[in-house]
Amino acid sequence: MSALPQPGGAGAAARTWVLLRGLTREAGHWGDFPELLARQLPGRVFMPDLPGSGVLHRQRSSLRIESMVAECRAQLRAQRAAGPFHVVAMSLGAMAALAWARACPEDIAAAVLINTSLRGLSPWWWRLRPAGLAALPALLLGRDDAAREAAILRLTSRCRTEVPPHWLALRRERPVSRLNALRQLAAAAAFRAPAAAPAMPMLLLAAARDALVDARCSAALAAHWRLPLQLHPDAGHDLPLDDADWVVARIAHWLQRGTAAHGA
Repeated sequence: MSALPQPGGAGAAARTWVLLRGLTREAGHWGDFPELLARQLPGRVFMPDLPGSGVLHRQRSSLRIESMVAECRAQLRAQRAAGPFHVVAMSLGAMAALAWARACPEDIAAAVLINTSLRGLSPWWWRLRPAGLAALPALLLGRDDAAREAAILRLTSRCRTEVPPHWLALRRERPVSRLNALRQLAAAAAFRAPAAAPAMPMLLLAAARDALVDARCSAALAAHWRLPLQLHPDAGHDLPLDDADWVVARIAHWLQRGTAAHGA
């Protein structure tokens, strides 16, 4: 688990951020986003890894999102991170955030969910678009690390043409096994929308050109729970990679308007 130091200045301790990545990705894949977030919206930033990824890549990834949450909470306790937290979560990580909010609502002050999808609200071919389905064999079975990272970039980005140099280093240092990738995919496919919306304020962010998860999945969730949704017109699935400034600006505007009401 990674954490950023708390910046100085008035109001720096107002929020504690927790960032959760998606399928087979880890804390290191956030890139410059955590620093940008901490600079614009000061507070401590923690980046726990899901089991099977990052510093936990040797663990077997759970088939249940709820078990992933328990491991994330254990990492935060080990880092002496005190809630309630402001959570920013992508895709599979956003599912973990919802499971967390259902199990321990006192832990979370507010949540921002990016490019996620839920069984029961969207058909499977929206939740895993044809381009994503077609790419799975190469991503899971390919033996060339550089080629696999390039394929991931093509699938998840619409604004970047070059693989960030540290991605290949992360894959070689902390590789996600094919079995763990499949187990994470199975957990995501099985995770259903909670019966009722969590009590904390939530903001949805989605990318219109997401080739992995159709933006209509976020729209369906927004309509189901009457949540605010902001749609980026040009970005892909890895929205913080494609336009980190836009993501932080949308979060800042939402917080400034007040998150006490879900429609803020």
